[in-house]
Amino acid sequence: MVAGHLREKNGYFHIILNYKDIYGKRQTKSISTGLPIKGNKKRAEAMLLKIRKEFNPDTAMSDKNALFADFLSKWLKDVINKVDAETYALYSYDVKNCIIPYFKNTSIRLSEMKPRDIESYYQYEKTENSVSNSTLLQYHEAIKEALQYAVELELIRDNPADRVNPTSGEVQILFTDFLLEWLEMMKNSVEMTTFASYSYCIKSSIIPYFEGKKIKLKDLTPKHIQDYYRYELNEKGLSANTVIHRHANIRKALQYAFKIGLINFNPADRIERPRKEKFVGSVYDASELETLFAIVKNKRIELAVILGAFYGLRRSEIVGLKWDAIDFEKKTLTIKHTVTEVTLDGKITTIAKDRTKTKSSYRTLPLVAPFEELLHRLKAEQELNQKVCGKAYCKDYMDYIYVNEIGERIKPGYITQHFAIVIKNNGLKKIRFHDLRHSCASLLYANGVSLKEIQEWLGHSDISTTSNIYTHLDFSSKVASANAIIGVYPT
Repeated sequence: MVAGHLREKNGYFHIILNYKDIYGKRQTKSISTGLPIKGNKKRAEAMLLKIRKEFNPDTAMSDKNALFADFLSKWLKDVINKVDAETYALYSYDVKNCIIPYFKNTSIRLSEMKPRDIESYYQYEKTENSVSNSTLLQYHEAIKEALQYAVELELIRDNPADRVNPTSGEVQILFTDFLLEWLEMMKNSVEMTTFASYSYCIKSSIIPYFEGKKIKLKDLTPKHIQDYYRYELNEKGLSANTVIHRHANIRKALQYAFKIGLINFNPADRIERPRKEKFVGSVYDASELETLFAIVKNKRIELAVILGAFYGLRRSEIVGLKWDAIDFEKKTLTIKHTVTEVTLDGKITTIAKDRTKTKSSYRTLPLVAPFEELLHRLKAEQELNQKVCGKAYCKDYMDYIYVNEIGERIKPGYITQHFAIVIKNNGLKKIRFHDLRHSCASLLYANGVSLKEIQEWLGHSDISTTSNIYTHLDFSSKVASANAIIGVYPT
């Protein structure tokens, strides 16, 4: 058994092995356990014992002298549990199909890797395969992360990818061009809803502002970004919250540029963000909701209003509600499927997912009698419509609750548009459809329901969200507090 001990480094346990190689020279090897220091000492000691028993000094020499292509395969196996599934899928595809095939032919060893070897590969991809800069950025991220892993294992001293610009020959890339390249790269790395948000923000707002200025990525300063925020606030009259959203997109893109060595620091980290505006929503009280319920009775919008105002469901959760989410025996409904709409390059796309916005959004709520009656009525109407329409009835959405007379699933946009029409035509106080969710929360709070219970009812992932949005809505609790101490008020 080789000698070894644990070492604490950057908040994690590392295993240090001491052994003699096949030439009799004393060697050390560092292996990251991936275990945080706090609360994991026994697990780290168990890993140390296991690795000491299984470690073979004869094969250890092969790590440093392994072909870079072979090391990439090893890195893929080791990194699978350290990154999210989407990132790993991207790494795996690029490494196996593009990077490894090239380096297998070069016979370059890990210990011999030089920046010029990486640059030669990028030049090959650009010349032979005409790959885009966004694809080169993807390849560069994988190579850089793999080599950084080799540094952590102390197989190489430094990371040669740190000294390489993947867009060699285009060092003077414009900030706007980089944003488009980054956006293209993100297309396969995030949810479509997230990508659509990135795309709209960058293409409709950020690029139009910076396009005429021709600012190079490496020349972008905090002042350039700060001036853009002032323009959005003062010239276009956007809210501080909208500008903060713009900032999040800019910072994320620039953080990637910094990560892969295109810039020396992230200029978005050195600006003053606008102060976030506290949300103040318009809500309906109990009497206003009662009036609304009477108006929408037996109308197609009724289901949306009930689910929004009583159950506090989001629009995507309402449209995504299926019959299998209803348990008439146990008297429950479960929020587990969503339907959203995104606009990408001017085209509206509907996205159905068998998962909610967050893990906390997956929740089960009680099926109250009035709503159960509504569901039975809707079920009977659907069955009647199927008979009346015959072959013309749409069979694609049979499992959905919210469909029209010919079986087509109600679109999210329908709810927003028709709710506004109902409000206007009946002279009701103007609120957004989403404000019904806020109305639900404020009524719960006013009736003594705790913030924790409201959080669970609405499906918030963090109780601070519930607290920040809703605690200001009920004034009666403040009046009660004032009355409790009025006796000591000086007269």
